[in-house]
Amino acid sequence: MKKLVEIKDVCKIYNPGENEVRALNHVNLTIGENEFVAIIGQSGSGKSTLMNMIGCLDIPTSGKYYLHGKDVSHMSDDEQSDIRNEEIGFIFQGFNLIQSLTAMENVELPLIYRGIGKRERDRLAEVALNSVGLEKRKNHRPNEMSGGQQQRVAIARAIAQAPPILLADEPTGNLDSSSSKEIIKIIKRLYREGRTVIVITHDSGIAKQAKRIITISDGEIQSDIINPDYKED
Repeated sequence: MKKLVEIKDVCKIYNPGENEVRALNHVNLTIGENEFVAIIGQSGSGKSTLMNMIGCLDIPTSGKYYLHGKDVSHMSDDEQSDIRNEEIGFIFQGFNLIQSLTAMENVELPLIYRGIGKRERDRLAEVALNSVGLEKRKNHRPNEMSGGQQQRVAIARAIAQAPPILLADEPTGNLDSSSSKEIIKIIKRLYREGRTVIVITHDSGIAKQAKRIITISDGEIQSDIINPDYKED
């Protein structure tokens, strides 16, 4: 399996000195192409810091992070922004949709940043919305949709540019059980279609949906297992 994410001896230290906090402590991790991974940990475990590192939202205090074989550990903000835009689709717990824009316009927004022309943007956004079953809601704004529908718009936005990595931070955290199942089903399908999916969660029930489960605590990886109970839907 080809390496996609490679983290080598990474530390992230806040408040260096007497009161320092080691959010990540000599973490080593490799994730290959087309894996479905859950990173699970409680609040303060370091999982969010690890997500920020993988998502090029932060850089390590020490150690190296390679994405597609490229060292992105100490890139500038602009360089990291370019990597995020090209390589990573984000799904957040809070949806992060712009309330004044329609579903279609929300999905198109990152495509505008990539300099894609309007006709192609429209096509990509429609394909993405169709893939999550929202073709009939494309002209609705977030306040006209349920939480589950808003998260599906967020997924469409994340996949419209066909990034190799889908990074989902507590993707079902604000949803009821029915909507949660629906979102996990979509995420599993995206994995089967060839994407690398990384889910960050504190919920063991969500983690058990993934093929590989990594447990983090006190900034260190405690276990890394292939899920024996994984089932394709």
